[in-house]
Formats: sequence, C-alpha cells, structure tokens
Amino acid sequence: MGTLYVIATPIGNLEDVTFRAVETLKSLDLLLCEDTRVTRRLLDRYNIEVRTESYREQVHFQKITHVAELLREGKRVGIVSDAGTPGISDPGFRLVRDVLAAVPDTTVVPIPGPSAVVAALSVSGLPSDSFVFLGFPPHKKGRSALFKEAMSQDRTTVLYESTHRIEKALAEIAALDPNRQLAVGRELTKMFETVYRGTAAEVMAALEMTSTKGEFVIVIAPK
Repeated sequence: MGTLYVIATPIGNLEDVTFRAVETLKSLDLLLCEDTRVTRRLLDRYNIEVRTESYREQVHFQKITHVAELLREGKRVGIVSDAGTPGISDPGFRLVRDVLAAVPDTTVVPIPGPSAVVAALSVSGLPSDSFVFLGFPPHKKGRSALFKEAMSQDRTTVLYESTHRIEKALAEIAALDPNRQLAVGRELTKMFETVYRGTAAEVMAALEMTSTKGEFVIVIAPK
C-alpha cells in the first residue's frame, strides 16, 4: 500500500520549513493543497517539482476515491494546508479518516513543523503544561457560548481570530473578565510579527497604536 504524508508548512516565514518536509515534498507522486497558488510559492522557493491538486473541504468527497486508488497502487501522496499543520483547525483530518476507512493498510506519516498554536503559546508567558485549543470562534451562532467556555477554563486557552473580528473578540473577553491576562500574537513569523500582552483593554489600546490587520492568535490565561 501507499503512504499518506501529513506535511506541516510555514505559517509565514518560508525559511521555517524543515529539511525533512522539503525532501518529502520532492518525493511525492501527488501533493494535495488547500490552495495550489499559495503552496506554489513554497515549492518555487525550494525548487520542488511535484504534481499538485486542490483539496478543500468542499471537494473532499470528489477527491477521496481518487486518492484511495493512488494509495492502493502504492503511490506517495502528501497533504498541506496554506499554513501550518494540516488537520489543526483544518479539514485535513477528514482525508486521514476516510483514507484509513477506504484503505486501512495505508501508512500515515506526520512530517511535523510549524503551528500557530504552539508558536503563540511558546512566547505567551502563560502556563502551557495543559491547554485548550478552540480554533476560530463562530461568526454568529454559538460565538458567545464559545467565549464563555474559553473564559471558564482552568487551563490556558488558545483561539484563532481574523483581522475582521479581533476587536469584537477582545470586547467579548473584556465583558466577561476585564482583568484576565492575554497574549495576542499578530502575523506570527511574518514581517510585522507583534505579540501584545495585558488585559483585553490594554491589548486593544496597543492594537490601535499599531494595526488591527493580520492573522491573530489569542492566548487566554486560566481563570
């Protein structure tokens, strides 16, 4: 049977890719990408020639039969997301699940590397021996419930948030506990990487002095 490689790629800085990831990418028969145009930048940077196909949640059921057939033929298939580790707040887990259901003898190999969750935790200064990751909060339904869950934790909690909703997220945190300590990473590993620390109000004031543009990771101290 073939092998499915779950390959972590940089969350911003292309130099964060591992030697093993580069060599694995070069060896594949097929690479499944969240967005082939995004992945192409990484492939071109390291002169990697590999056949690529788009793989997103919306086309999962169209792709799984094709991927399973390749694995039955003994092929080497890889999956990457646009940034970070596939399967972490990402539909990649469905591919692993359904490949193993269709072709149980498939070897699934992790090629570990960058993860925005771990990057933010490592510089947060908050306890990381036990933590909860809740991904992206819903836009509407269930959003308030998720923030209440996050703020009730006895462990450090990590959330992702977009540039369009970071101010709303900080306001919701402040309303639940104005004194709770946070570490908020913006554009981690990229040119304008910044880590803000303090209460939600203090972080918001700092963002207003710099920028609310970018991708955010919010790390919330235990209650």
